[in-house]
Amino acid sequence: MTPLRQHRGLSVPLNRANIDTDQIIPKQFLKRVERSGFGQYLFFDWRYDPQGNPRSDFILNVPRFQGASILIAGQNFGCGSSREHAPWALSDYGFRVIVAPSFADIFYNNCFKNGMLPLKLPDTAVRTLISAAEGPDPLYLTVDVERLTIQSDDGRYHYSFTLDTFLQNSLIHGLDDISRTLQHEDRIAQYERLHG
Repeated sequence: MTPLRQHRGLSVPLNRANIDTDQIIPKQFLKRVERSGFGQYLFFDWRYDPQGNPRSDFILNVPRFQGASILIAGQNFGCGSSREHAPWALSDYGFRVIVAPSFADIFYNNCFKNGMLPLKLPDTAVRTLISAAEGPDPLYLTVDVERLTIQSDDGRYHYSFTLDTFLQNSLIHGLDDISRTLQHEDRIAQYERLHG
């Protein structure tokens, strides 16, 4: 997993609450088990019309937000079913950070397992950032996972956030469940030799 210590990126505002995992990645695209290739289907029903043409009024189709890697959204992001395909799709599209006032628990934990930061900020701060991102100028934010801060390039917006130390360490060092277990590979092998 790619470590996430500090990330600077263009922000895109998705000013909606209760975005569920079926909207993030609709069920008809869940036929694969590898983690790649899902970005093209992200928010599919919102991004495309029934004929498969991009909807010009959907935020991810607006040219100035192309290449965004920080998504700012409303409360309860990632609610609904527990599909891990949702963070896979967001990550494959290019997002490294999702900023929202709150997240569904399973989605929140799945983000860390996939090297993505679900960053919780107070509702007022999220609304401020959404307004700034909707403004005429691009909003570039730098997220520092080591210092637990997020700030805009121009310094107008600066917030601190909290993060469980275990999850923070996992992101900084790029550790998922498997790589964390493999840190103890020698001890596991020794145990197997003694008890195998």
